[in-house]
Amino acid sequence: MNIFGSLLAQPAKPPQAKKQRRGIEIKSAREIEIMRQAAKIVATTLKEISQLVKPGMTTADLDAYAEKRIREMGATPSFKGYHDFPASICACINNEVVHGIPSPRKVIRAGDVLKVDTGAYYQGFHGDSCITIPVVEVTPEAAKLIHAAEAALYKGIEQVKAGAYLLDIAGAIQDCVESYGFCVVEEFTGHGVGRNLHEEPSVFNFRTRDMPNVKLRSGMTLAIEPILNAGSKFTRTLADKWTAVTVDNSLSAQFEHTVLVTDRGYEILTDRSKV
Repeated sequence: MNIFGSLLAQPAKPPQAKKQRRGIEIKSAREIEIMRQAAKIVATTLKEISQLVKPGMTTADLDAYAEKRIREMGATPSFKGYHDFPASICACINNEVVHGIPSPRKVIRAGDVLKVDTGAYYQGFHGDSCITIPVVEVTPEAAKLIHAAEAALYKGIEQVKAGAYLLDIAGAIQDCVESYGFCVVEEFTGHGVGRNLHEEPSVFNFRTRDMPNVKLRSGMTLAIEPILNAGSKFTRTLADKWTAVTVDNSLSAQFEHTVLVTDRGYEILTDRSKV
């Protein structure tokens, strides 16, 4: 399901239950402050998960922890129940790309490439972020892929400022990914975020004429999230109708931040270094 109608790619989250056609929202100072709090809850949860994850845990363990912490901080999990998604995080291991459903049968092992994506809904607004965690010691290829995914995220974010364009972000991400010898997964995109977990615009990670090249304005809030594969860029969806995996069993990595557009540049609302 593509919440943005005829656009090529899909948001890298469970799809929106209802299409949003209200255009791109500009947040007020009060709304931005609420979003800072929602984003801080997400950043805190992901930072804590990155510190506690270890071999032998299950992705269900991480999901339970995330839900507990999000609720303790006064928010509710954005993902749980969203278009019937059953969990508070998306947890993907190795060749799993996005939308992995946590399970007590999915055991985390040393050497795994673990993606954890979560959101928090606080006083009417969402924060949204994803990290990729190398579990203990990963292979050199896996380490390079993880590094490239994070580097691509920040290269994209560096383009953000009022007056810039969405394709500035997309081009910077694509160039960075390809410089490492990897490929962008084109089936999933970033998105606007705020009152709804998914809002316009789509934030592509590669150059395309299929994306309206929107000019950025101060007060926009974007979820920027490059997804990289070590092999083929194509994915397939498993029988659970959620989990997307690489078609060639290659590794996948992803990073995401909720970012505020400002007159001078940007503010990373889900910055884990500040929690």
